Amino acid sequence: MASPFLRLSMFIQKYRTPLLLVGCGGVFSANIFFHVFPDYTYRKVYQAWHKGEPASLSEKLENVFQEVLKDSAVSFPENFSAFAAFGFHPVGAGVPWLPSGAQIGIPANFNSTTDDPSGITNRTILLNGKELEWDSDSGVALKNSLVFSPEAQKFAIAREVARLGAGGPLFHAAVAPACLAWACIYSVALKQIFGLQAGSIIFRAGVNVVAVGLGVVSYILASDALSQWLDYSSDHRAACLSSDYAKGGFEFYDKILTRNKTLRSLMGSKGEEMYAHSGNLFPGHLLQLRHAPYTSRRDRILNLLKNEKV
Repeated sequence: MASPFLRLSMFIQKYRTPLLLVGCGGVFSANIFFHVFPDYTYRKVYQAWHKGEPASLSEKLENVFQEVLKDSAVSFPENFSAFAAFGFHPVGAGVPWLPSGAQIGIPANFNSTTDDPSGITNRTILLNGKELEWDSDSGVALKNSLVFSPEAQKFAIAREVARLGAGGPLFHAAVAPACLAWACIYSVALKQIFGLQAGSIIFRAGVNVVAVGLGVVSYILASDALSQWLDYSSDHRAACLSSDYAKGGFEFYDKILTRNKTLRSLMGSKGEEMYAHSGNLFPGHLLQLRHAPYTSRRDRILNLLKNEKV
């Protein structure tokens, strides 16, 4: 009688294609679920709270959001909605042409101005276990880096609108199943090349391990390349709306870099591990660079302005 492992191997061999389709479909569904129901997933995570209640988006920021949608000429403006989010710059999720639409979180510091920084200074920020003094030199530098002009605010929101409107979440969700399919193709191709289809089970298992390794490497490279392409593409779309948006984009990234350099000095050794001297983020993993460097994104927008392409 065949062993359970052998029976499983024969079952997989017999139904390889249906199992692959089901597996790819399952991985895609798991990756896109977060974006299909943004109200119940994404918004629950990023919603800002005030005195135990969800914070509401100010009328000022709602008007800015609607202006950005109008300037961006999106196909489904009614499918975009905004809410008050924590953090210091906008984030977004969802697929605009699905029933649940897309959600963009706008942080409270976008309410702040140079004359009224209350949306920033009313927060308590702990660095290395100590509360940041907003009146100190470092506190003033950090505060100034968090106050954005109306043009920079519009660019930051337009960037998220462009990313979601281009189907960014769908592209990201498709990377893992595509690499899973390629891993199976690698496995079959290697076995045919080396004539192992009917060979020792140990050699075939070794080939499968190699194929899985190639699939993982493919996923890392493809995921990072896609993320950076979406970053640059979204920036370009937002900056090309007008020269004001482009100037706002340059300011937005320049202030992010200033903020990160300030945090690097405030956080000591931990800050040196997170941020480079330039203000860019160090990769979270040795082999991964999930997002394009801020310096590169800023310089690309500066080149657009210099070449008068906006």
